[in-house]
Amino acid sequence: MCRITKASRKSAIRRFTVLQHRTPDWEDQRGGSVHYGADVTAALKDLWTLSGEVCAERLQPHLCEYVRVLLAQHDWPHTKTATDKLLRMSLGTVKDRVGDFARARGARRGHGTTLSSPIKELVPIRTAPWKDPDPGFGEVDTVAHCGETLRGDYAYSVQYTDVAVIWTLLAAQWNKGMVATRESLQRMRTRCPFPLRGFDFDSGGEFINYEVVPWCQTQEPPIMVTRTRPYRKNDHGRIEQKNYANLRRWVGYHRYDRPEQVERLNALYAILEDFLNFFVPSVKCVGKERNGSRIMRHYDTAQTAYQRVLAHPMIPDPSKEQLRQKYATLSLRELKAEVEQRQKHLLASLH
Repeated sequence: MCRITKASRKSAIRRFTVLQHRTPDWEDQRGGSVHYGADVTAALKDLWTLSGEVCAERLQPHLCEYVRVLLAQHDWPHTKTATDKLLRMSLGTVKDRVGDFARARGARRGHGTTLSSPIKELVPIRTAPWKDPDPGFGEVDTVAHCGETLRGDYAYSVQYTDVAVIWTLLAAQWNKGMVATRESLQRMRTRCPFPLRGFDFDSGGEFINYEVVPWCQTQEPPIMVTRTRPYRKNDHGRIEQKNYANLRRWVGYHRYDRPEQVERLNALYAILEDFLNFFVPSVKCVGKERNGSRIMRHYDTAQTAYQRVLAHPMIPDPSKEQLRQKYATLSLRELKAEVEQRQKHLLASLH
């Protein structure tokens, strides 16, 4: 026992002595009573799974909305006692439970690729941080579905994240040619519920070229184009942190090297966009405070992109009303099930 547990000999003897003198009816009385039992934990895990396994800071402020939607659709199987306890659960308790869920699920690892373009003079570099822009200004990035090698042809995903309201747009394409990237951006522009006014690209050649930049400048209204410094991923912090949450989390790190897989990716993204924008909350950094060598960041209350759009004064009321009507037709559980079904359909194409 000492060799396996690394305990000292005397410590093991004392422990065996305690165990030897215990009666058969002995019960461990240490610690307080359990208030949030297995039923509450099961209800929390159900919502955590439906939300796309977001962090506790984003999940806890949105628990009431999730429960309200599911109750209205008669799709909440948990008891009233468990529900009441769940809605009173503090952020710290939610963090403990969600941490256990995440550890049980396993850690994630991945790789990314970015190629810079030699055409630097086309697009100015954005050197200053964002200063509360209006909706329509966002960061754009690509994700390569190359698997373990960059050789040959394969699919890419383009992602747009709005700075003001965290609205997400997704599109898949074959390779990352100039025309394919322009067409992806054009499809995303038609689906956005508000006008797109500015794209902030990285320095990749799929964006900095004579197809994408002129197309942005000829739109009505024109789309302002900027880029980040090469090899400075912190300049694109908002979208870089979402490459896993909005893409890798759902399509993995597999290699998609057949054109028909692009159609399956776009079919998944058509449903995934609604799930992310209407039901997955996120937090925004609203301030920074330096304390010696440390920087303390302050975040707002977690909200979905849909809630941020409704609350933003610069988005017209007709657009908000269309989103309200669409939200009333969505079912959280059915939407998540459809996402998982299309996800399995995509993964089946690997075999």
